[in-house]
Amino acid sequence: MNHYETVFILTPVLSDDQTKETVAKFKKVLTDQGAEIINEENWGMKKMAYAIEKKGTGFYFLVEFKAEPTVVAKLETAYRRDEKVLRFMTVKLDKYASAYAEKRRNKLSNKEEA
Repeated sequence: MNHYETVFILTPVLSDDQTKETVAKFKKVLTDQGAEIINEENWGMKKMAYAIEKKGTGFYFLVEFKAEPTVVAKLETAYRRDEKVLRFMTVKLDKYASAYAEKRRNKLSNKEEA
C-alpha cells in the first residue's frame, strides 16, 4: 500500500451541511475501496490566487490515506463527476514526505491539546 495525500477545493456557495456531506462522500469512496484514512484536515474557506468558474474563494480540504494505486483513479473519477469540486490534486508521498507529514500531524495535535 502506498501513502497518498489529496487536496480538493469545493465551491464556496455550499452550506456547512453540504460541504460535510461532500467530504463524507469522498471519504466513503476511499474506505469502500479498502483505503485507510490516516488524517483529514479542514482548512476552511481561503482566497484563491485566481478565479475558477468566476469564484475567488473555496473550501479547502486535505485527506491523507494509504491505498493501492487503483484507488486513486476511482477517487479522481469521483472528483471529476462532482460539480461541487473546483480543483483537486492527489500526490503519492515518498518516505521523506511521509515522515514530514507525520511530524506535521504531531505538531498540529500538540497545538490542539494545548
